Amino acid sequence: MSANCRRWFVAGRVQGVFFRASTQAEAQRLALQGLVRNLPDGRVEVVACGPPEALDALRQWLHDGPPQARVDAVEEAQEVPEHVPTGFEVR
Repeated sequence: MSANCRRWFVAGRVQGVFFRASTQAEAQRLALQGLVRNLPDGRVEVVACGPPEALDALRQWLHDGPPQARVDAVEEAQEVPEHVPTGFEVR
């Protein structure tokens, strides 16, 4: 697993407000690989791999999200999944 991968959990009003599609668009703009998905507890999980500068830019973007969202917290996890998809998937 690349050291240039990060995993975040985003809490707030982040489901049903185009958060996943907007995250995918931002990650693709930054040329990152990974995935974004809704979690049963109402949070969104984001896994991204790529250059550190692009990962930092995505992390900053996650604190705001799309206009319809309200982000209350962004938590960074220490571990990332073994398999990260090619491209950036919405699940």
